[in-house]
Amino acid sequence: MMTATQTSFEQLYRETVLDHSRSPRHFGRLEHPDLNAEGDNPLCGDKVSVYLVLSGQRIEQLKFEASACAICTASASIMSELESGRSTGEARTDARRILEIFKGKADIAGLPGDMAALASVREYPSRIKCATLPWQTLLSALGEKPPSKEERAGH
Repeated sequence: MMTATQTSFEQLYRETVLDHSRSPRHFGRLEHPDLNAEGDNPLCGDKVSVYLVLSGQRIEQLKFEASACAICTASASIMSELESGRSTGEARTDARRILEIFKGKADIAGLPGDMAALASVREYPSRIKCATLPWQTLLSALGEKPPSKEERAGH
């Protein structure tokens, strides 16, 4: 039986995913990005492209395009809101932490509201790849080697 807290958190998760997937923030292509990367999940068909315009080491603009499920689109939208204006180092640290959270190796304490709500995807292992694809693609755009198949699977 679900507690009232679990029920309200589940409702917040649904509302967050629906809001960000129906009205994604920073959606679109940047014509002349300083950095960009493409990511895909061949098992489900999700595809994400991330575009960055830098001002020194600061992310001046972050946009994304996605042909993806609601969870992946919502995650990319939340990522674009959180990482716009951050330094490239902060964005790398944030992305690594998000990936650790979805692997169950880090606590969600301190995550901003929308990201904390999305983190409940951890309860659905088959959807974790959907939520992490935008963050892996951001790391690729920032010059980090994409995780291996085993790392993406959480092994």
